[in-house]
Amino acid sequence: MTADDSFGRLDDDDYPAYTMGRAAAMLGTTQGFLRAIGEARLITPLRSEGGHRRYSRYQLRIAARVRELVDQGTPIEAACRIVVLEDQLEEAQRINAEYRRAGETLQPPAAT
Repeated sequence: MTADDSFGRLDDDDYPAYTMGRAAAMLGTTQGFLRAIGEARLITPLRSEGGHRRYSRYQLRIAARVRELVDQGTPIEAACRIVVLEDQLEEAQRINAEYRRAGETLQPPAAT
């Protein structure tokens, strides 16, 4: 990958642009916190050729939500589960909205 290719991917939410140290600094947390989230299998950072963890912006948003819950006193394992459930709920709501829109277009007009 050339420098031009990497630069073009900076807008990609899934591009693993952040090292563990940088990610922890951005979140105001420790590297151990990020490891714990990984061990809970909430996020799985990609690895560089040297084996170093790399995080995407999407993963950092998830980690930030977990951090918010932990800061409120929620145990990290429970916080990870809450985030998974929130994500599942959001996806179900999105699918339901699609079904509603599709159903509206399939219903025949009301007789007058």
